Amino acid sequence: MRSDRYQEYFTAENLMGPNSIRLLDELLETYPLPFAAENRVLDLGCGTGLTSLFIARETGATVYANDLWISEEANRERFAAWHMEDRLIPVHEDANCLSFEQDMFDAVISIDSYHYFAGKEGFFAERILPFLKPGGIALIAVPGMKNEYDGRSDELCSEWLTDEAYMFQSAEWWKTILGTHEDMVRVHTWEMAAFDQPWQEWFATGHDFAMNDQRFYEAMIKPYTCFVGMMVKKK
Repeated sequence: MRSDRYQEYFTAENLMGPNSIRLLDELLETYPLPFAAENRVLDLGCGTGLTSLFIARETGATVYANDLWISEEANRERFAAWHMEDRLIPVHEDANCLSFEQDMFDAVISIDSYHYFAGKEGFFAERILPFLKPGGIALIAVPGMKNEYDGRSDELCSEWLTDEAYMFQSAEWWKTILGTHEDMVRVHTWEMAAFDQPWQEWFATGHDFAMNDQRFYEAMIKPYTCFVGMMVKKK
């Protein structure tokens, strides 16, 4: 996999949860984006920008790396250290009120962040779709529940997730939440193949949050949860 080439970045300083590069790699294997520098991609909820780095290198696009929790300046310094300042543009905005131009992006990508702000019907059509160019694509990966445990996240995972358990939902639930719109010509949601490796590489960082997650891996995370992939194509 292309993500194997990025192992030097799989550290506590760069990862903010299960390895986002592994999830992104699967999405781009399923839906390749053969872009060039003039193509623009919005990486929504990019964290430290590791996914933005992968997008820029592997698709050729210019990436707008947006995150609410990580400052624009911190990511600008990181991108310069990676010698990617000409291809990665740091942005610090709330996903609920983005200020980009309509039809600006060839693709919108969001890895392990969309569930924090978009778990309500109408959000995608109102807040994301307008920024995609005609023919553009959105690729999203979030942690979720296996379909057979749909609706049971509070019951099965609340000890681990506490008050965030409600955000873990099934692929079918997310398809309903993405909704329909006359400009959405295709919507696909699925349980992703990537699972154990992203988690194990998170644990290997030794981050305090990773060590807490590891306590629940065998009892809750592994038997009941998955990663949900989503794809939306604009007309």
